Amino acid sequence: MENKITEINGLQLYHSFMAGAQRIFENQKLLNKINVFPVADADTGTNLASTMRSIVNTAEPHPNLKFTAVALADAALVGARGNSGIIFAQFLYGFSNEIKEEETLTVSAFAEYMKNAVRYAYEAIANPIEGTMISVIKDWAEYIYQLRDKFEDFLRMLLDGLKKAMESLKMTTENLEVLRKSNVVDAGAKGFVVFLEGMFDYFKNGQVAVNFENQKIEIAEAVDSIDHQDINFRYCTEAMISGTDLKRSDFSQIMKPFGDSQVIAGSDKKVRIHIHTDEPWELFQKLAPLGTFTFKKVDDMVLQNDLASNRKFDIGLITDSTCDLPMELIQKYQIQIVPLTVHFGQEFFIDRLTMQPKQFFEKLVSSDVYPTTAQPAISEFVNRYNYLSTHYQSIISAHISSGMSGTWQNSLNAARKIHNECGKKIDVVDSKKLTSALGLIVLRAAMAIESGMEHDEIVKNIPQWSDNTRILVTSKTMKFMVRSGRVSYSKGLIGKLLGIRPVVEVKNHGKTEVFGKPLNEKASMKIVMDEMKRFVGDKKVWGYAISHADNLSTAQWYADQVRALTGGKEPVFIQEASPVLVTNTGPGVVALSIMLE
Repeated sequence: MENKITEINGLQLYHSFMAGAQRIFENQKLLNKINVFPVADADTGTNLASTMRSIVNTAEPHPNLKFTAVALADAALVGARGNSGIIFAQFLYGFSNEIKEEETLTVSAFAEYMKNAVRYAYEAIANPIEGTMISVIKDWAEYIYQLRDKFEDFLRMLLDGLKKAMESLKMTTENLEVLRKSNVVDAGAKGFVVFLEGMFDYFKNGQVAVNFENQKIEIAEAVDSIDHQDINFRYCTEAMISGTDLKRSDFSQIMKPFGDSQVIAGSDKKVRIHIHTDEPWELFQKLAPLGTFTFKKVDDMVLQNDLASNRKFDIGLITDSTCDLPMELIQKYQIQIVPLTVHFGQEFFIDRLTMQPKQFFEKLVSSDVYPTTAQPAISEFVNRYNYLSTHYQSIISAHISSGMSGTWQNSLNAARKIHNECGKKIDVVDSKKLTSALGLIVLRAAMAIESGMEHDEIVKNIPQWSDNTRILVTSKTMKFMVRSGRVSYSKGLIGKLLGIRPVVEVKNHGKTEVFGKPLNEKASMKIVMDEMKRFVGDKKVWGYAISHADNLSTAQWYADQVRALTGGKEPVFIQEASPVLVTNTGPGVVALSIMLE
């Protein structure tokens, strides 16, 4: 007869959670596939797996129950991703908060703490929807609590509780019309059930610990969703905020007008938020006084859903947020944008997602701290390539000049990793340009993909397209070039005394050079147009584009001039410039780019 497991310690709790995490990793693609609620963005499995990876990588086992439970909950909160991940993390936080200082946990105590933890999870959700993950958690926890004195040991409790959770899971299809229409169960609820399966297997199979090679834990990014549905708000927005005396009510009051799917988890010192909104940049500006942001994430659910349900091409295209392409072109060609970040001291912002150009210009002028920019981490590119490799036959990536940023190198390293894992062809190209010039190069690649041009031919053509593109940048002042290190202090001082309005060119080797030193903006504009006329000559222009920093009048003047030069050709786009350009040149900057055929 099997020995009964009447009590568990911190190590057993930890290892049973690792077994549950393992089941999530094994089922993440299935969970992505059935994800249709609250939005069919096919990422529930990814979100839960990311949450579990944080637990596996950072939580340390300890014989002390309280220590272990707190470590598991903290790790989950830090790594929580998506609605389901944050709800699960808050449930664990409630469990860890309820546990008393005790060496072992009885079946009865375990059931009581789990039942009490449900309240924490419900409090985190602004509008709990029954027939989802939270319902299954509640049904399971209440069931084992009601029968806590009848269970003989943990194995029996987990088995009977698992059966109850499975029954509750089946009911999710009946309770929600969107699930019934697709004939699936709720993906988050399914994730909780497979986690319970892992816990049960751990005790059933003799408490054999799961050993992870942490660096090899793969997150299977979203696969095709089952259905396409209207999305009320565009951006799935998440953040971690640290501080003192943080109150959920303060966050809720600010967040409520901004969207739906609101979840607020954590403690009075660390809060994790989740919301679907159209204006993440405005939301973060409102939340900033409450504490310090230590993490931000914004996913475009419209693009995710469109790619999952309406992929247009066999070749995927990636660039970064310095390309300045307008949203309508990004959407039309399903271009993936990996954003850089902008830092004002300890404050950081995701380019164009948690700070729009207008906000940046205002802060640049008013802030005592000069901003810096940072390339996306390798992990950002790994996630994006992993995601796209499930959709596309091959991938092409073109980025800001490697002479100005490490973005290209991080993208290349990530591409090699994913290629070695999945075998998909991924080429990463150094555009040797930025801003409107990069936008033209990426757009030409997108149009080549649309026309049916082969992968290798596009990759071969991009360097030629770059060489055929001229970009000249005018600035109203040398102050910001000096502050950013683009111009030496001594030259900047002389330039200031003389009133120089510099013209900067991004050369074909990928670095900037001062092209001219006019004494006023009109003179600099004339220099740019004279040089562009020489560049074009009698050659055919493929297209031209203009990026500007709060200087639309000058941008439109350039458009009029090039329109006349090209016999009425309209600009491909006129767009607000990326903060990366403005950081180095200052407000009022205008970048004119012309690409020849």
